[in-house]
Amino acid sequence: MQITMVLKGIILDPVSNMPVLILQQEGATRYLPIWIGIFEANAIAMKLDNVSSPRPMTHDLFTTVLTRLGAILLDVVISALEENTFYAVIRFQVREEEICVDCRPSDAIALAVRSGCPIYADSSVLDRAQSIDISSEGDEAEKLRRWLEELDPDALGKYKM
Repeated sequence: MQITMVLKGIILDPVSNMPVLILQQEGATRYLPIWIGIFEANAIAMKLDNVSSPRPMTHDLFTTVLTRLGAILLDVVISALEENTFYAVIRFQVREEEICVDCRPSDAIALAVRSGCPIYADSSVLDRAQSIDISSEGDEAEKLRRWLEELDPDALGKYKM
């Protein structure tokens, strides 16, 4: 089953100083952190902050090519978690055909923020990953920060260069 997720942002892991992509289950208090690379985080953050580069970045180029070819990005799915690595797929429609392409979650999210398409996570990923549920009263950001400090990155699918 696919669960709708909302990109809450990117934070730095206070222990490793690596960027962590934070997805939140829509309408719920469950979060999914995914460690990503600095360049991927920059590509996502630039779009979230409406910062443009003088030349197209890779994700901008890819989005432009898709648009010019008449393809529509339907959605992205964080589809699996295997051996501490997250996997994703991007789903396009080209004319009458749907095409699924395997990719890294950071690339999928970078394309999603550019196209505005929905982001999903397979329920098995949320069940296997150490997602966090912040359902009690209090400062959500502080709870998330404390939770990240206590996490074992190897159990979360930490991004490996």
